[in-house]
Amino acid sequence: MNTILAALSRTMSAPSAPTTAVHSPLAPRHRSLTTDHGSILLLAFTLLVTAGCKHIGPKTVAVDRFDYSTAIADSWKQQTLLNIVKLRYMDLPVFVDVASIVSGYSLQTGVSVNGTLSSPQAVQGDFASIGGHAIYTDRPTITYVPMTGEKFMRGLITPIDPKNIFFLLQAGYAADFILGMSVESLNGVRNRSTAGGAVREADPEFNRALALLREVQNAGAFGMRVEEDKTKGSTGVVFFRRDDVTPDIAEKGTEIRRLLKLSAHPQKFTLIYSPMRGAESELAVNSRSMMQIMQALASHVDVPEPHLEDSSAWPSPENGSTSESRQQTVRIYSGKTKPATAFAAVRYRDWWFWVDNGDRQTKRALSTVILIFTLADAGSNEKLPLITIPAQ
Repeated sequence: MNTILAALSRTMSAPSAPTTAVHSPLAPRHRSLTTDHGSILLLAFTLLVTAGCKHIGPKTVAVDRFDYSTAIADSWKQQTLLNIVKLRYMDLPVFVDVASIVSGYSLQTGVSVNGTLSSPQAVQGDFASIGGHAIYTDRPTITYVPMTGEKFMRGLITPIDPKNIFFLLQAGYAADFILGMSVESLNGVRNRSTAGGAVREADPEFNRALALLREVQNAGAFGMRVEEDKTKGSTGVVFFRRDDVTPDIAEKGTEIRRLLKLSAHPQKFTLIYSPMRGAESELAVNSRSMMQIMQALASHVDVPEPHLEDSSAWPSPENGSTSESRQQTVRIYSGKTKPATAFAAVRYRDWWFWVDNGDRQTKRALSTVILIFTLADAGSNEKLPLITIPAQ
């Protein structure tokens, strides 16, 4: 490119052959087009060639990658919140996944140069004009896939594998928070449950055991690993450590065993799925499905009074809850106007429902639901017609 520009510059700046002309006082004085307008032509050609050498694709990666990922994350929060609210209204939850994003860019540039070299006797004289145009097009194509079908629905109502729940604890998630959200009972000791709009409060032993598990977890006094069993496949094992722990933590571990009706002798317990108490060396986990987890969160939706009066939603179950449990639970607010700042907000039945940005408990619950959603064995999506919406 530099060679072309250098050659063009030499051509435009080369001296022309001498000419002899007689000018009268009234005759216009003409200037050479090559000497006066050569710089304009050179500039125009430089802009044209330079525009053709630039790439707009690499510059869009840093912007598009984060913008699209942020938009998808926000839409997942809103979609999950909307389905939780719909369950409170006995409506069908529907999930739509973003299958692909194809963003196409085009940049068209052009430069036009016109000029007239008049004769010495012409009145209008010499003139030159330069023009340019640029057309930038951003045309993303987003493909949506409805998440439905037998495999997906079975994944919504199938209990989560207990190993996956305890793997979250091993990854650092709080034991009281994860177990309180994802299990119905531990070794027959029952958690708070909602079914058909009715609420059954948790057994006192369950809440106490979760609080102690959190303290033992912080002390690193229990762990988990996966052991291979040729007959049963992989099996999760929970260990309650007795070595290198303080007497206080050891005493709390003993109390956890008593509250959950576990034997005091084994150092490890095999995880199994069961709503009833397991064998002496087993920890029976009655894990919830994704549908049950969402229904449990739906019980904390603040339903507007008009919707309670016309019986379009389940009545508020908080009437039978203690003040202590109300303070520790999540809450989804409602109102006629959209909040200025919210972690997630959706509109349903002409009302706004949102999670307050300062409510860390509810924000954590909603984010964890999205995470647990990936742990549910939803299977592969059915081959359904795709919905492609060009955004132009």
